[in-house]
Amino acid sequence: MSMSAGWYLRRLSRMGPREVAGRAGDTVRRRRWRSARPDCPSVTGARFTAVLPAGTLAAVPADAAKRLVAEADRLMYGHVEYFGVVRDDLTDPDWWCDPKTGRRAPWGYAFDVPYRDEDAVGDIKQIWELSRHQYLTVLAAAYAVTGNERYAERVAEHLRSWWTANPPLRGVHWISGIELGIRLLSWVWVRRLLDDWPGAAGLFEENPVALNQIWHHQRWLAAFPSRGSSANNHVIAEAAGQLAASCAFGWFPASGRWRADALRSLERHLRANTFASGLNRELASEYHGLVLELGLAAVAEADAAGVPVPASVRLVLLRMTDALAAVVDNRLRPPRQGDADDGHGLVVDGAGTDRWASLLATGEAVFGRLDWWPAVNGTDVRTPLLAALVKPTGPSVTRPSVRPAHLADAGMTILRGPEEIWCRCDGGPHGFLSIAAHAHADALSVEVRHDGVEVLADPGTFCYHGQPAWRQYFRSTLGHNTLQLDGTDQSVSGGPFLWTRQARTRLLTAEPSGGDVARWCAEHDGYQGSVHRRRVELTAANQELKLVDEVRGPRRAVRLAFHLGPEIAADLVGNRAVLTWIRDGEGRSAVLDLPGQLSWQAHRGETDPPLGWYSAGFGRKEPTTTLIGTGTSPADGAAGFTTVLRFGG
Repeated sequence: MSMSAGWYLRRLSRMGPREVAGRAGDTVRRRRWRSARPDCPSVTGARFTAVLPAGTLAAVPADAAKRLVAEADRLMYGHVEYFGVVRDDLTDPDWWCDPKTGRRAPWGYAFDVPYRDEDAVGDIKQIWELSRHQYLTVLAAAYAVTGNERYAERVAEHLRSWWTANPPLRGVHWISGIELGIRLLSWVWVRRLLDDWPGAAGLFEENPVALNQIWHHQRWLAAFPSRGSSANNHVIAEAAGQLAASCAFGWFPASGRWRADALRSLERHLRANTFASGLNRELASEYHGLVLELGLAAVAEADAAGVPVPASVRLVLLRMTDALAAVVDNRLRPPRQGDADDGHGLVVDGAGTDRWASLLATGEAVFGRLDWWPAVNGTDVRTPLLAALVKPTGPSVTRPSVRPAHLADAGMTILRGPEEIWCRCDGGPHGFLSIAAHAHADALSVEVRHDGVEVLADPGTFCYHGQPAWRQYFRSTLGHNTLQLDGTDQSVSGGPFLWTRQARTRLLTAEPSGGDVARWCAEHDGYQGSVHRRRVELTAANQELKLVDEVRGPRRAVRLAFHLGPEIAADLVGNRAVLTWIRDGEGRSAVLDLPGQLSWQAHRGETDPPLGWYSAGFGRKEPTTTLIGTGTSPADGAAGFTTVLRFGG
């Protein structure tokens, strides 16, 4: 979608004077760069020394290596899937073509390309994803574990093709810093994993085209960092890529300065992007994973190059790892909170590798596990590779002695019960920075799982650009397990990554552990003139979860939504829904008694407007059942709306 003049004004209103000045300088610099594109400085005698320690590849588990090779073979045959779109053209890809729409991004000066306009460019994420070159790190890893040169030759062929098709500052791949940062990180690992291949030096340090690309990528990142209200996960990717490249490819006169600046940026923004509890401030679980992956990869490069890393960087990554271990369910799945776009920092594993188990395994190898951590089953390739480079250091802080259940600064409370009942309660800030780019209007929402099965689910994200009705639905209040008043969202959207008014939430009670009943209560002021308060109680003895919603203020139209997970079948009669599903070959069931003051209806797979959908990953959606209760709130919250979920029928 192209941005209107009104959007630019709303976006400008969320910036401070320093950010406005910085962006004005960026604009001047972009205009100057249009005609002033210096050549890469001459480089002689460059050597790549950031190799894996001897014996590292022998530590890769056999089953993880088998999955890796199977994935690499699919890539060699040309097959890949990104965001629900299957591609069969990977033997000779068109770097500028969107396979979903068939559109091809226009050629020209990078900053003139209208990348937000799907009609002109296509789906930008489909175009960008392939050029993160993370499929090339998979092929390079397959070479490293097998020695089969056909993988290395394909990597070299595709890199040379990309470098030819995408000269500096030309086209769609030179627009976004996060893309350049992740691509640099991929190139570092490609070079490392191909180190035993005879053609590795000729592909990189002895290749003037490669040197020119690497230099221009780093020059770009040094000139155009994400600023102010945009300094979220993007700036972490930029700093991580810049640090990785300036450590591993430190062949240029500016490498020392780039390295120092990137390390300062990484340290500053990792702290700024992370709560003291360890959760990511964007309150979007997948971005927590992305930032943690990027941070670990960046530290690995610094350690491999002997560059001292501030203790505060390791401390943030330690806290992020402990926080992840704290909030996952019994199947090691984190909450589905906020935006998710399937972004990864470093990919060297095949399909079927559990991302979250991999991160916890890496955390265990680097920081050491705590007694309360969940057991990590399964294997991966990435953990032994990163662990071989990162220098283990003892933490300088006391880590939690028991599993945290209430992470107060992030407003996340996890209630756990018998039979692996897991319930996330959302009573935290709306999002991060003034625009809260990746937040959803989900205050006081809950997620409920039973043995890892999503019973009351967060529907997900599905899309960012090009489909505004779907973007609006998946981040709306009605698109979450919470209460809507007068058909409006709690927080006001000003664009696909912009919130102009944000609901404020206040925690009243958080007693997630101890005794037979776990309790949580919070309220928010997102509906002007009214306050929505929700109480949640999980009773262990009878496996019962009770929610009570109160509206304090004048009588208003109410819609209360409960989104069932895709595995759940529902039989709704009146205000009672019988829920059934299969887990590990066994039938499971629950009864959902809904507030009798409301009129209940089941919705599934509706499109005008969207309702009754679940997105398992970016670009993918499937019908699921959503239960909507409609009615009117009593004056001054005289009587609440009570919902009771009982497991076991």
